[in-house]
Amino acid sequence: MAHTFEIYKDKAGEFRVRFKYNSEVMFSTEGYASKDSAKSAIDSIKKNGPGAEVEDNS
Repeated sequence: MAHTFEIYKDKAGEFRVRFKYNSEVMFSTEGYASKDSAKSAIDSIKKNGPGAEVEDNS
């Protein structure tokens, strides 16, 4: 699949989520203390992301 969410631990020991498209990182999240919180972030993005509006501040 071309789209993936990746959970990883950063240098500070926090869990973060990266969204990749064709192996290119499109965005990453803030750090979370637990892996469950990182998984909740993924669920929130999946649920709320499709309806998000685009804010153009250019």
